[in-house]
Amino acid sequence: MSVCTTHTTTSGLIMRLTSAGRIGAVLRNNAGRSNTKLHLTGATYGVRSLTSGTYRVPKAFNEPNLHFEPNSPEREHLAKALKTLRSQLPKQVPAIGGRDAKVDSSKPLTPTHLPAEHAKTFSEYGSASEADVKRSIETALAAKQEWQDMPFHDRASIFLRAAELVTGKYRFELLAATMLGQGKNAWQAEIDAAAELADFFRYNVSFAQEIYDKQPTVNSPGHHGRTDWRPLEGFVYAVSPFNFTAIGGNLVSAPALMGNVVIWKPAPMTAYASQLVHNILLEAGLPEGVIQLVNGDAPTITKAVYDHPEFSALSFIGSSDVFRELYAKAAQGVGEKKYRDLPRMVGETSGKNFHLVHPSADIAEAARHTIRAAYEYAGQKCSACSRIYLPESQAQLFFSEMKKELARVKVGPPEDFTAFTGPVIDRKAFERVSKAIDAANADPRLETIVGGTYDGSVGYYISPTLYATTDDAHPIFDTEFFGPLLAAHVYPDAGFDAVLAQIDRQGGGFALTGNIFANDQRAIRKAENRLRYAAGNFYVNCKITAAVIGQQTFGGSRASGTCDKAGSVGLLQRFVAPRTLKEEYNKMGDVLYPSNY
Repeated sequence: MSVCTTHTTTSGLIMRLTSAGRIGAVLRNNAGRSNTKLHLTGATYGVRSLTSGTYRVPKAFNEPNLHFEPNSPEREHLAKALKTLRSQLPKQVPAIGGRDAKVDSSKPLTPTHLPAEHAKTFSEYGSASEADVKRSIETALAAKQEWQDMPFHDRASIFLRAAELVTGKYRFELLAATMLGQGKNAWQAEIDAAAELADFFRYNVSFAQEIYDKQPTVNSPGHHGRTDWRPLEGFVYAVSPFNFTAIGGNLVSAPALMGNVVIWKPAPMTAYASQLVHNILLEAGLPEGVIQLVNGDAPTITKAVYDHPEFSALSFIGSSDVFRELYAKAAQGVGEKKYRDLPRMVGETSGKNFHLVHPSADIAEAARHTIRAAYEYAGQKCSACSRIYLPESQAQLFFSEMKKELARVKVGPPEDFTAFTGPVIDRKAFERVSKAIDAANADPRLETIVGGTYDGSVGYYISPTLYATTDDAHPIFDTEFFGPLLAAHVYPDAGFDAVLAQIDRQGGGFALTGNIFANDQRAIRKAENRLRYAAGNFYVNCKITAAVIGQQTFGGSRASGTCDKAGSVGLLQRFVAPRTLKEEYNKMGDVLYPSNY
């Protein structure tokens, strides 16, 4: 037997080749080249593997935010990008994404409109047929083997390269698309489509490294155990919402980084922004087919996915009711033995999130945090504050501070840099929230503290609104509006323990985010303990829309989702199927136990 073994320490590679008989091998070990070719008796093989423990991915970091202050260079760049994008509207988006994807002009396109100017068409997207979706699934599965066999650090490099494209070359283009298409102002678009998207790409790489590093540390003499962190055997179905461009990037990057292939169905209002993200990934080196971007009718796409035997996981962010439907549909397929795997259900959904103010709190600070949490991006965050509990002794001071601060808040279009908050996303959302405001304005149990008005003549604008009540059973504390509508319950100072029980009981069954404002440490400790299951993210003297990738993981339970925690190792572990391996080096010698003699 002839053995050829080559170690290349400079490039961190080990090439090992063993064969019986005569072997002719030519090794070209040029650091920086992606492949080393080995020629074996007429056949050519690409062999490249990573030496365990010799390569570490770069340490992740949070992307610094641009501030867009008056006369700043970034403000000028963004204004130019907004002007350019407006001149190109409507943007046409193909039904199926891809490097060379084209819009099929022979088929009807579905328009989306600017939330701030609903007479203006923002995008027109194609709709995939059921047959189109099935072809996309087969395309993804055809790309799966090569993708999962690619060394981890090569996969990681693609997403790290994408992070640089997001924060550099395409930053202002992404911000403009998010601002016009989703109605965000410059600050909200920046923390979403630039910073958080890049953070997800960078931190997911670090989380993946943590997973791959998890190996058994204890072995008996003569034995060796290992873990093979396999991707799921089939494909992942990712469904992303309208309110964060970054969420779509995370829903697809987390499973793809672990070697999975993904069918991605974005919300219609993000069709263009999602196409930009997909194109960035392709430019960064993602092989065609690994992530298949599919636009169109949700039931049509879901039917094709759920009918396929290799459906292995759902990665979903959106409405709790929709997630329940998708969960139940998957369970039905499991009962019918439709799938090879038991599909993983990964979901983060709705919230009816709370601020709790203790009598010892800094009231002015609590008011400022509450305005940010309740009204930034018109309350359209799953983490947004929509109910607040105020002590009777501090309620009027709190309301006074809210009125004073809200008098400085401007509601306006995203292109107006002085606007603090903008429109809700579309007519359906506008009608839902305005109907709730009409009902609240006519309700004698509710006192209007501020707002209670709306104007849909040009854009879908709703004023930041705050109602107060002493009715601790009012249904407003259990109904999710997903808009700039906040309800306050004023409780007796002596009833702090009772209000903790009330907070836990209310909230429509959701348990996503919550907090306490207090300077009494005993009250803080009591709230943390009593509200342990009332929120998956609990904050102390901080607004509840405050999670930062790599610093605070995000996700809730109860009806708010499966609590897999975006921005953590936990989420990525849902997309692997670990295989345990054991190898013995010694000989058994005897089939009988010592006690058998």
